[in-house]
Amino acid sequence: MRYAIFGDVHANLEALEAVLDKMSRDKPDKYICIGDLIGYGANPCECIDKIRALNPIVVAGNHDYAAVGLLNIDFFNSYAFKAIEWTRLQLNAQYIKFLQQTKLLYKGDNITAVHSSPYSPEMFEYIENNFDVQLALNEMKTSVCFVGHSHIPMSFSMTRGVVSFSSEPYVQVGKGNKVIINVGSVGQPRDENPNASYAIYEVEEGMVWIKRVEYDIEKAARKIIDAGLPDVLAERIKYGR
Repeated sequence: MRYAIFGDVHANLEALEAVLDKMSRDKPDKYICIGDLIGYGANPCECIDKIRALNPIVVAGNHDYAAVGLLNIDFFNSYAFKAIEWTRLQLNAQYIKFLQQTKLLYKGDNITAVHSSPYSPEMFEYIENNFDVQLALNEMKTSVCFVGHSHIPMSFSMTRGVVSFSSEPYVQVGKGNKVIINVGSVGQPRDENPNASYAIYEVEEGMVWIKRVEYDIEKAARKIIDAGLPDVLAERIKYGR
């Protein structure tokens, strides 16, 4: 069984199309989207359409819920706030219904998928330190959990009570320890690498690979400006920040 896992698309159509093309060549049996289909970028509806066409497992991100009134946006930064307000105007009833019906967490086939953390997923907390990792691992009932939210590809595990962090592009799964894998971001990477990110999980081999894909960043940035969204959202995708 081969899974393709991706998320934090953030309405970046150019990045999504490049990733979908690359993922199709990996010939996955199933797709998993770990949320934030929309927000920041200029093509929310087109991105939702392309993702739904994959018939994937989808979990909700904070921007998805915020855009359809399921999450208070008062604590969003000013750029994210403006992007959500703009995105709400683009969504018709069918998109709103789809996002409102998306669940916060998926668990099945020894895989957990959640946007932020399996511990209180409705809070959309970041996994940032040893305490966050331990809370998440203690909550897990599967050997691997795929997350996003920080936009930084990284894995977390704990062996004999010691938490380990790794930014290697490959992760071993199924050796008796639980692993959390952040698959990075399709539409807005923040690890100072502007290339889109996704993951492939080979279940039988017990291996996960993080892959990067180049895309037309300038075109995506121009669309953000032309849509009247904050300029900083166009600039940051050029530098992966």
